[in-house]
Amino acid sequence: MMRKFLALSMSVALCWTAVGCSSSSLGDPQRPQDRPAATTRADQKLPNGQFGVQQATFDDGTGEYTVLLRDTPAGVNSAFRTENLKLAQLTPDEVKAGQKAYLKSENGEVSLHIPEEFKIEYVHNVTENVTDPQTGRTETVVVRQEPSFWSPFAGALAGQAIGSLLFRPQYYVPPFYQPGVPLTGFGGYGSSYGQAVNRYQERYRSAPVVERNRQVFRSTGRIGSPGLNNPRVRRPAINRDRPTGSGYGTSTLRRSNRSTPSRVNRPGGFGSGTRSRSSFGSGRRR
Repeated sequence: MMRKFLALSMSVALCWTAVGCSSSSLGDPQRPQDRPAATTRADQKLPNGQFGVQQATFDDGTGEYTVLLRDTPAGVNSAFRTENLKLAQLTPDEVKAGQKAYLKSENGEVSLHIPEEFKIEYVHNVTENVTDPQTGRTETVVVRQEPSFWSPFAGALAGQAIGSLLFRPQYYVPPFYQPGVPLTGFGGYGSSYGQAVNRYQERYRSAPVVERNRQVFRSTGRIGSPGLNNPRVRRPAINRDRPTGSGYGTSTLRRSNRSTPSRVNRPGGFGSGTRSRSSFGSGRRR
C-alpha cells in the first residue's frame, strides 16, 4: 500500500513539473515582442517602384529632405527622409500623360521627379552665436526658423541653362536665401553633390547655407531638433491635415520680422536672391 501511495505521489509531482516548464517556455518568447522596435535610418529604405508625392520639404539646417508619399505599401513609412536627394523635372511626355510628382526608387537609388511649377517647402534656420555662461564657450544655435518655398525648375532661365539635363536626376543646391523672397531656380547642379556645391561656390563666392550650417553644427555639437533645447526658437506652422494634390505644399507661411526690400538685385544666371554682406556667425543673425 505504501509503495502504491509513493508511486502515485511521484507521478502527480512529475505532471505538475511538466506543466510548469511548458507554460514557462511558452511565455518567455512573447516578452521581447512587447518592446518597441528602434527607429533607424535603415527603415527609410524603399522597395523598387514609383511612389506618388504629396509634399516635399527641405531643411537647410541639416540638408535633409522629407517627402510625404501617397499610397505606400504595408511596412513602408509614408514620410521618407534622406539627405542630398537627386531631383529631375518631369519629361514633356510625362506631363502630356498627366503624370504627377513621384519619388522613384531603383536598386537603392532614389530620385524626386517633379513638374516645373512644383514648390518644395523650404525651412531656413536663422542662427546666432551665443556664449554659454557656464563653460564660456561660444556656440552657434538656431534661434528661429523661417518658412519659404523653393521651385527648382520654375522659369525659362533654368531650362535654357542646362537643357535636357533637367530631365535626368541630378543633385541641386538651392539658390542664395533671402528672407521674404521665394527661391526660384538653383544655385548649383551636378552629377555629384560635390559638383553641385562647387558650382554654387563659383557663382556666389561662398559655401551654400546648408554646408555652412553642417560645418558649424558639427564643430559646436549643437545639431539636433531646434526648439526642443532652445525655447526661443520659433518653428514655422505646417498644416499636414489635407493633401495638396498639385505638390505645392501646405505650409501656413508667416511673414519674416525683417522687411522685404522693394528692389532685389539678382545675380546673373538662373536662381534668385542676393548675397548678404554680413558674414556668417560673429554674433549676427542670418
